[in-house]
Amino acid sequence: MACKVNKNSFLGFGICFLEFYKMAYRKFKADQLFDGYKLHGPDTVLITDENGKVLDLVKSSEAGDNVQAFEGIISPGLINCHCHLELSHLKNVIPPHTGLINFLCSVVTKRDFAPEIIHQEIMKAEKEMVDNGIVAVGDIGNTADTIELKSKSKIRWHNFVEVISFTDEKAEENIEHYKNVLKQLKNTQHSTINIQRSSLVPHAPYSISPKTFRLINELTNNQIISIHNQEHPDEDELYKTGGGDYLKLFKIFGINKSPFPVTGKSSIRSVLPFFNNGQTIFLIHNTFMPEEDVVFAKEYAKENGLTLILCLCVNANLYIENKVPPIEIFIKYNCPIVLGTDSYSSNWQLSIAKEMGAIKNHFPSLSSETILQWATRNGAKALQWDDELGSFEKGKRPGVVLLKNDLSESKRIL
Repeated sequence: MACKVNKNSFLGFGICFLEFYKMAYRKFKADQLFDGYKLHGPDTVLITDENGKVLDLVKSSEAGDNVQAFEGIISPGLINCHCHLELSHLKNVIPPHTGLINFLCSVVTKRDFAPEIIHQEIMKAEKEMVDNGIVAVGDIGNTADTIELKSKSKIRWHNFVEVISFTDEKAEENIEHYKNVLKQLKNTQHSTINIQRSSLVPHAPYSISPKTFRLINELTNNQIISIHNQEHPDEDELYKTGGGDYLKLFKIFGINKSPFPVTGKSSIRSVLPFFNNGQTIFLIHNTFMPEEDVVFAKEYAKENGLTLILCLCVNANLYIENKVPPIEIFIKYNCPIVLGTDSYSSNWQLSIAKEMGAIKNHFPSLSSETILQWATRNGAKALQWDDELGSFEKGKRPGVVLLKNDLSESKRIL
């Protein structure tokens, strides 16, 4: 708002200065304030500049005037560590509770939509995430369909260019294809509006051949990557015996038997040893990950210089299998945990608040403080954007979000 008094007079200059001073600061308090580490009561006020840079956390008695008061919880912006934005056009296309194998078959066979519909639904989904306070996304993509939107988005994006390559014979050819998608995404990353990174990642143990795994390992030295992990019991069966329901999926691609080696071990024990180049690896879903595999994965990572992050997408697990992952086991072994939404093909909404609410509902003994840490600081640290995001520390611009006290809804307020 422009100052309308005579700026040439001393008094006019003073009034304009006071107006600027009022505009340059934003002050927020609520029933509770979560700073990225812990919850504070209603006596704590967040002060930012007009662009959202954190200036201080102070007591109400020290905050002065013009403090905006809210019902709920003030929180740093939310981090969505696993999404498939390019699948947004599949909203309400695949019914819930089909089971993972039938779900995957549907995704493979129902992706042929007109480009204008795909782009329209991508825009709607991105706006939904912005409005509900998501400030950074680890986004899976097999294509470059999201390039245009991401070049203008308010969200930070880590693009996980997801490789699918069933056989060693096609490994190099397929890798070249996905490297071209990676190149297209990297060519859009110089926007002054947003920040992006990109890396090649394996889709899942049931879609990557041994040679493809080795090539991805060579191409991702010290990078952040992800892999879908143990979403269904037959993922382990595939590696233990070569059988199971995944054979139905392979038939869609003209493959009549498992193309993967029978190791007699679980999927995570069979594929994690392909990685040894200092990667940070997001294990996604982990719905059927047993305790012994959690122990194995942590020990292997420690011995081989990897950083493992467990990413939970609870509403997607409920949508597909009507099952939740064994979160108590992950906590028992002090696993770093972050949250994701998965895609509109497998969720009712793209809301980290809804993910927190679902976790709270199924695991009522978990504190709100712990779940909020997963949704903010942990996610920012895992995506290596914790220098700017994830907490209300001086100098950061993490965004400001208002949550309901039960963590079930959120909206961006700065």
